[in-house]
Amino acid sequence: MGETVLIVDDEKEIADLLELYLKNEGFTVYKYYTGKEALACINSNKLSLAVLDVMLPDIDGFRICQKIREKYFFPVIMLTAKVEDMDKIMGLTLGADDYITKPFNPLEVVARVKTQLRRYMRYNTAEEAEAFEYDIRGLTINKETHQCLLYEKELSLTPIEFSILWYLCDHRGKVVSSEELFEAVWQEKFLDNNNTVMAHIGRLREKMQDNSKNPKFVKTVWGVGYKIE
Repeated sequence: MGETVLIVDDEKEIADLLELYLKNEGFTVYKYYTGKEALACINSNKLSLAVLDVMLPDIDGFRICQKIREKYFFPVIMLTAKVEDMDKIMGLTLGADDYITKPFNPLEVVARVKTQLRRYMRYNTAEEAEAFEYDIRGLTINKETHQCLLYEKELSLTPIEFSILWYLCDHRGKVVSSEELFEAVWQEKFLDNNNTVMAHIGRLREKMQDNSKNPKFVKTVWGVGYKIE
């Protein structure tokens, strides 16, 4: 594979586990338990991606991310035990590309690492004039192959389900109303008492194992519509 990944986490068990999973996928891994060691590695090695814990005993992950962005553009994924929005916003503002809250499934981290590397390579080779694929936190959907993967496992979606998911990904970050979604996918006029979109969103969430009360991907904005962030 050839990519090199930096892991920085003072929780030895987590760092060691991530190292094992990433090495099994063919990555070269630099692993450290302190920020000082990580900064020395960043300045002396060519890295493809960094996975940074926010809470470290010496230099926090936000500061390391900030130092990385002074010189480098490779993807940065933040790890944290905190769930506060302000922490997430701070990490993304300082230049992080993704944010994972502990506890997590190591396979999800591997999937997100691959996602960020694919995106980074596309952006830097200027291949993507029009979007034919989206990678969102381990969810990959490709319009040309009509394939959808969640953490590297293929989802069996109907054409309608695929079209709904593609439309939401294509409008990522925006709230899409049921009316807009229905008319875009079904190409028919939406009626106020039409629950078709809600039913299909429900089945889509089931296939994605996305908890409707606290969804990770397809979120409901009550009284407005749906969105993927």
